[in-house]
Amino acid sequence: MAISPELLNSNRLSRAQLGQSMLSGAHSKEGSARIWKALTHFIVLPGVGLSMLNGFLKSHHGEHGRLEFIAYPHLHIRSKPFSWGDGNHTLFHNSHVNPLPTRYEDE
Repeated sequence: MAISPELLNSNRLSRAQLGQSMLSGAHSKEGSARIWKALTHFIVLPGVGLSMLNGFLKSHHGEHGRLEFIAYPHLHIRSKPFSWGDGNHTLFHNSHVNPLPTRYEDE
């Protein structure tokens, strides 16, 4: 079952026409720029504004008190000390949020 030469030539012709239409810039540059400008003004900028409003409202929501320290036995299991500092503090230790194995630092 061989493919006829006419069918092969028609396939090549359609590929050539497709490639030529893509290379010719069927869509204008002005149209693409107008679409991206509209997307920027009507989607991106309101999205950034809503994100800023959300962050502002969340920051003024109020301070929460620190949770009571409960020494659960499965927390703070260390087989060897950390290799920095006194070996008891994590690399990004925050004394207001992260307790030591026995208590908060500033209690």
